[in-house]
Amino acid sequence: MVSYFENSADTLVSDALAGFARSHADLLTLDPDHGFLLARATSPRRRVALLSGGGAGHEPMHAGYVGRGMLDAACPGRVFASPHNRQVYEGSLAAAREEGVLHIVKNYTGDRINFGIAAERLAHRGVPCARVLVDDDLASESEEIVSGRRGTGGTVLLEKILGGAADTGLGLAELQELGTRLASRCRTLAVASAAHTAPVLGGPAFELAVGELEYGVGIHGERARSTVRHGTLTSLVERMTGELLGALAPGPGAAVITMVNGLGAVTPLELYAAHGELARILDSRGVAPARSLVGDYVTALDMRGFSLTLLLAEPTDLAFYDAPVHTAALRW
Repeated sequence: MVSYFENSADTLVSDALAGFARSHADLLTLDPDHGFLLARATSPRRRVALLSGGGAGHEPMHAGYVGRGMLDAACPGRVFASPHNRQVYEGSLAAAREEGVLHIVKNYTGDRINFGIAAERLAHRGVPCARVLVDDDLASESEEIVSGRRGTGGTVLLEKILGGAADTGLGLAELQELGTRLASRCRTLAVASAAHTAPVLGGPAFELAVGELEYGVGIHGERARSTVRHGTLTSLVERMTGELLGALAPGPGAAVITMVNGLGAVTPLELYAAHGELARILDSRGVAPARSLVGDYVTALDMRGFSLTLLLAEPTDLAFYDAPVHTAALRW
């Protein structure tokens, strides 16, 4: 059993947000009454604010991406739970620019409902609002899943590219169109050799035998459709990359942005080894890894696993991606 370092399960998220805001007071402020984080300054050229959110437990997403070049605001919910629609509404009012606010929403039922209610309330206030739905999780692509693919690691790449685009002064409809196009060209797969520790229970969310691997796990600990043997890293990354490329069907000479993302308890040694395998496989397939991220960007508490994300990128996408960014978790 594992004990979390906390005052109580009920206050862990609010205590963490207060500490986060104090640590990064130069970048953002915390509204303690409504539970959203607001960037102190984003580009004055922005005509549209960017807001995202979702359950806590995925740090640094989303709070870590509030600041110049990315999000104007973020609304963290409780652990693995959607933010309340009032959080989203109040955060949107605080962040909105003259052409309104764009919501970047991961495809989960609770998130869609609460962001949807907030958007309806914003419409009543006369605040323009649009949505980009992120649904990059290849493992949940099935006719049996009515809600469609889940939103996972690709969210970070979309937030970065949309941030760069918003800084050029694009309007609400233009940003929504760009985000929708990016989401259609982004896929992620995740694997885990051990589940995260459930905060309330103090034990693993699911059990795996020694030598087993959950192939296609979700970032909230959703079990995969298959449990496979834990073989070599080469064979694992080859299988994951092959399925991602099969879904995206890149043409000759296509460029991709890659992300090798730790889910909370995988070492940098392992992540960089996985990146090396991924880059080698892409080279052999004639696909250019134009930009790469390696590290913990979308975690699942302390899950021992990692995800691979590929985003087919056009030259304008790369320019927006390369634009300056200064947040707690991402900066160049």
